[in-house]
Amino acid sequence: MIAAATADFRERVRRPAYLLMLISAIGLGLLAVPAVDAHWSVLVIGGFRGRYTSGYVGLVTALTSALWLTLAGFYLVRDAVSRDERTGVGQLIAASPMRTPVYLAAKLLSNVALLASMTVVLAATALVLQLLRGESRTVDPVALLLPFLLIALPMLLLTSALALLFEATPVLRGGVGNVLWVFVWMVGAIAGQSPRAPFGGIGLQPVTLPAGASQDVGLGLMYVEEPLRVFDWPGLRLSPAFLGGRLALVLVALAVALLPALWFHRFDRPARPGRSFGPEPRTVYRGLPRTAPEYGPTFPRLLAGEARILVAGAPLWWWLGAGALFVAVFVVPRGAALAVAWVWPILLWSRLGTQPALSGVAALLGAFPSPRRRVLAEYGAGVLLALVLGLGAIGRPATIAGAFFIPALAMLLGTLTGAPRVFQAVYTLLWYLMINDLDALNFMGILHGGPGPLFWAGSAAVFVAASLAWTMVREDRR
Repeated sequence: MIAAATADFRERVRRPAYLLMLISAIGLGLLAVPAVDAHWSVLVIGGFRGRYTSGYVGLVTALTSALWLTLAGFYLVRDAVSRDERTGVGQLIAASPMRTPVYLAAKLLSNVALLASMTVVLAATALVLQLLRGESRTVDPVALLLPFLLIALPMLLLTSALALLFEATPVLRGGVGNVLWVFVWMVGAIAGQSPRAPFGGIGLQPVTLPAGASQDVGLGLMYVEEPLRVFDWPGLRLSPAFLGGRLALVLVALAVALLPALWFHRFDRPARPGRSFGPEPRTVYRGLPRTAPEYGPTFPRLLAGEARILVAGAPLWWWLGAGALFVAVFVVPRGAALAVAWVWPILLWSRLGTQPALSGVAALLGAFPSPRRRVLAEYGAGVLLALVLGLGAIGRPATIAGAFFIPALAMLLGTLTGAPRVFQAVYTLLWYLMINDLDALNFMGILHGGPGPLFWAGSAAVFVAASLAWTMVREDRR
C-alpha cells in the first residue's frame, strides 16, 4: 500500500498543475499574513488581529488552508482513480491480488500527501512572513506547526476522502460531482465556522478572544476600513472536546474513503459508454504530416461540425431541460430565467479546449491546415449554444457580451489545463457569486451595476486570443 501510494504521489507531482498549486499556496500565505497596515484580513477576532508571532501566523495560515485548499485541493486530487482507468493501469490493478480497500487506502494516502505538501509550503511561507513583518522575530516551531496539525490536516484529510468517494461513485464521478462540490464546500465553509459545528468545524473553536472584544470571529477575505487593533494572542485553547472532535473527524474521513469498497468494482468491468458528457479516450497517433489547405467557404461547415461535437452525448433529460429553459427565458423575468439557462450547459461548455486531449486526437489535429479556424469554430459553437438558450433575453448589449464571455472563459481554461473540471469549478463559483448580487461579476447583464458590456466583450477577446496563442505554441512543438 505504501509503495503504491508513493508511486502515485511521485507521478502526480510531475504535473504542471501541481507546480501551479504550490505557487498558489504561497499566494494564500501572503493573503493570510498581510502587511501590518493592510486593509484586508482573513481572520478578524472581534475587531482585533493577533501580533505576528509564530503561533498566530501558524493559526491564520492553517485556517486559510482549511478554508481555501479544501476547495482547490479537491479538484487537484480528484483525478486519481479516473487516471488509472483512462491510462489502462486500472486493468492491470484489476488483474493483481491487490484488494479494493488497499487500493482505496493507497489513493487516500497519495491524496493526503499531495495536499500535505502544499501545507508544508504554507507553513514555510508563514515562517518567512513572520520574519518579514517584523512584529516578532522569535521562532517557536511547535506553536507554528500545531495549528496545521490540528486544524488544517484533518480538513485536508476529509477533502481527500470525499474526492475519493466522488470518484468511486458513478453518479458523482463526472461533471455533476465537480459542480456539486462547490455547493458542498460553501455549506461546509459557512456551517464550519459555527462554535457548535460537529468535530470542531473548520477549527475556530480554540481561537482565544482578546479582553473587551466582541464575540464575532470572522474567517474569509475581508476588507477593513482601518488596520485592525493588535493584541498578544495567547495560543490555541485546546480543550478535550476539541481534540476529541478532531480525532473523530480523522476517523470519519477514513470511513468515507473506504466506504466505496462496498460498490467500487476496481476496474474489473468495462466502463459503459454514453454515461457522461465527456468523450471516450482513443488511440493517439503521432508524427502525422500536415495536409495542404483547401480554400473556400469551409468555416460554416466546420462551425456546424464543432456544434454537433459539442452537444454529442447529451442525454435526453438534458435536452428536455434545455427546451424548458429556452421557453422560460421568453416568459419568466429575464434575469432569473437567463441565470438558470446559462448554467444548464456548464458540462458542455467545459468541453471547450479539452476535447483534443481527452479524445486522444490531439496529434491528428496537428495535421489540420489552420489551427486558428479550428479554435475559432470550437469557440463559435460555444457562443451559438449560449445565444440559442438565451435567445429570449438577447436584446441588451450586456447579455450579448455575456454570450461571448462564458465560452471564452471555458475555452481558455480548457486549453490551458486540458481538464473540464477547472471550468466547472470556476464558473459555478462565479455564477453563484453573481446571483448573490456581486455587481463586479455581472457578466450576464442581469444586475444593475458592475463593469459594462465592453469589459466582458474585451475579456472574451483576450481569452480567445490567449487560447489561440497557446494552441499555436503547443502545436508548433509537435
